[in-house]
Amino acid sequence: MCGIVGIVGSTPVNQSIYDALTVLQHRGQDAAGIVTLESNRFRLRKANGLVRDVFEARHMQRLQGNVGIGHVRYPTAGSSSASEAQPFYVNSPYGISLAHNGNLTNATEIRDTLFESARRHVNTTSDSEILLNVLANQLDGAKSYPICPNEIFAAVREVHRIVSGAYAVVAMVIGHGMIAFRDPHGIRPLCLGKREVKGQIEYMVASESVALDAVGFDFMRDVAPGEAVYITFDGQLYTEQCADNPSLNPCVFEFVYFARPDSFIDKVSVYGARVRMGEKLGEKIQREWGDIDIDVVIPIPETSCDSALEIARTLDKPYRQGFVKNRYVGRTFIMPGQQLRRKSVRRKLNAIRSEFKDKSVLLVDDSIVRGTTSEQIIEMAREAGARKVYLASAAPEVRFPNVYGIDMPSANELIAHGREVDEVCKLIGADGLIFQDIDDLLSAVAEGNPEIQNFEASVFSGTYVTGDIDQSYLDFLDSLRSEDAKTQREIQQDLATLELHNEGV
Repeated sequence: MCGIVGIVGSTPVNQSIYDALTVLQHRGQDAAGIVTLESNRFRLRKANGLVRDVFEARHMQRLQGNVGIGHVRYPTAGSSSASEAQPFYVNSPYGISLAHNGNLTNATEIRDTLFESARRHVNTTSDSEILLNVLANQLDGAKSYPICPNEIFAAVREVHRIVSGAYAVVAMVIGHGMIAFRDPHGIRPLCLGKREVKGQIEYMVASESVALDAVGFDFMRDVAPGEAVYITFDGQLYTEQCADNPSLNPCVFEFVYFARPDSFIDKVSVYGARVRMGEKLGEKIQREWGDIDIDVVIPIPETSCDSALEIARTLDKPYRQGFVKNRYVGRTFIMPGQQLRRKSVRRKLNAIRSEFKDKSVLLVDDSIVRGTTSEQIIEMAREAGARKVYLASAAPEVRFPNVYGIDMPSANELIAHGREVDEVCKLIGADGLIFQDIDDLLSAVAEGNPEIQNFEASVFSGTYVTGDIDQSYLDFLDSLRSEDAKTQREIQQDLATLELHNEGV
């Protein structure tokens, strides 16, 4: 998962983009980048690391200009090399820079076509660079100069026709303006905001509404599935639907885990959705575990706290914060490398022994993916003196890989893949394990916006909304995402870095 932001302003935007990226940091901790535009020249800074580490004062001073885009990234199937950090740039036509959140499911075929037919070389393994070149190739066919809005929208319409998968995109075209668009299925989120500065209207697009809040923009609306937004550099706003059959299928895992609770996505409060998840799961626990004596409900911080509090209210049990979180350790789910995830859990969480000693505890987590973290946390609870340790997941069993931009591991590394609940319970060492029902999860989110009829919920159901995913693609993805494959890529990157160092580069 990644986070994107773009601003067309009348005043310098470097600080606003930086601030917006800091509140989108939860969407990616691998790399960050900002590109601004001044005097028809792109000014770019991007590197591996957190926003606060990538951008020093000297970098910010160079990022001059009243328009710009930014990106925070973590790798999915591709490389985590600094060369893969976004935004990307291509010089023809005009000069275009682009940032992207999502994953293209036909990237391999497009890469070959771009080289053979469009004479365009893609230099990285990132599908974002592929998407940039597809857009550039379509804009290259425009007849007029400057390109008119209708030609911009025609180019986006062709992008929708060519690419498949999930994508939210923001791009700048030198001499013209900023383009933002969302895939026709509305899988990845994107919203639009505006503010007035000294009588001038400035516009902003971002992955989550919280980014607008952080820099003083007023939320206007979500970008619709398939819709394109074009903002000229002099502040003219144009929008058009560019997909033939758009439909809204937001990724339900945004509400389970990824998005910040203070965000609204497709008119749904993320916080409200998580509260309703807790209510529904609490009711299920009452029905199925009525004979189990639970002394206290303890969340595994932080995403599950809202659900856990509602579970405690529903069960009429005490709610306690039994773990202290070290906020200077990244989210383990999005850390590259299984060994790093394992080592980080105990650095990240520490148990408050008084809340566990001689108690039967119900731990609540937002989801269970690999099971590694769950196993270690249950072990920590027992070491702290818990008499019994039960675990409730606010999401259903994650049984299938995600193909739309979430770094789900290969199917064989998902603890619930091919296993029943009792088997998973035994593997993680719990005294009892209960999962949310998928219908309850979807209704908990949909209650926030009855207009949403369908969700992208493939990790739970195995149904992929784009309709183009077969076993051969899943096998290909598995070969990229397995821990062994990632380890080999990391070794190759380390060797390449060592060679450059030895050569004095």
